[in-house]
Order: sequence, then C-alpha cells, then structure tokens
Amino acid sequence: MIKQVLIILVVLVTWSCKKGETQKEAFALEGVIEDYHVLLEAVNQQDDKLYVVNFWATWCVPCVKELPDFVNVYNENKDKVNFEMVLVSLDRSSDFETKVKPFIAEHQLTPPVVLLTDVKRMNEWIPAINKAWSGAIPATALYKNGKQVYFHEGILSYEELKKLIQ
Repeated sequence: MIKQVLIILVVLVTWSCKKGETQKEAFALEGVIEDYHVLLEAVNQQDDKLYVVNFWATWCVPCVKELPDFVNVYNENKDKVNFEMVLVSLDRSSDFETKVKPFIAEHQLTPPVVLLTDVKRMNEWIPAINKAWSGAIPATALYKNGKQVYFHEGILSYEELKKLIQ
C-alpha cells in the first residue's frame, strides 16, 4: 500500500512539474513604475518573446479608440509563451487609483497595465524608446531578443497589430 501511494505521488509530482513548464509566467511589471529603465529592462530580454508595448493615457481619445483592438489581440495571444503585451499609461501618478484603475475595470483591459511616472526625465526616456518619437500618444513599440523591431506613433488597427505580431 505504501509503495502504491509513493508511486502515485511521484507520478503526480512529475506531471505537475511538466505541466508547469508549459504554463506561461506572468509578466513581471505591474502597478506604478517610477523609473523608465525598469520598463526597458523588462522588454529587452533575450528570451525569444515578442513584447508589444503600447503607450497611452485615459485622457487621450485616439488611445482609448485603439485599446479594444489591443485587448482583442492580447486575448488571442496571451497564452503563447513567446508573446507579451503591456499597456503603459502616461497618466499622472495621482490619478492611478482614482482614474486609471477604474478605467481598466470599465474598459475590461486584460493586458497588464503599468503607470510610468518618470515625468522629470521624459526628454531622456522618450528618445530612449525611439529616437524618432515626438512623445505623442498613442505609440507602440515591439521588442524581440533585446532589440526594438518596430515602432509606430499613432493609432494601430486590429488588422495592423495582428499582422505585426505574425
């Protein structure tokens, strides 16, 4: 009887370990980010993942217009181990609890959302994201294996975003 229980435990442990290998880990960033370097480090990984980073704000009409397309693309790809998306809010830090979080709930934003509050160094981190970026939002950057592979300032449609990911 003890031998059978041990065999069952070994099988269960082995099965759960193998199952864990195929499960996707949660994206490392969440909440408020005070230093843009943290964001860049999170998306500049040598892990063969495609990182989609969208810069937006609750007060930005074009941003709000494109968010449902980002949510749809995220929902279609979220279980893929080689895909990550993060929505980077550029709202004021004082608005995180009162505006950003309610907006996330109301609009059912399923991708991870972070608030970047590094406003004193905007003239440093905007060109660090992309030298051609004027700072206007929405803006989207794609990273893979430590390199930016695409950047777009302005609205991206569902079709455009889906094509970029493929």
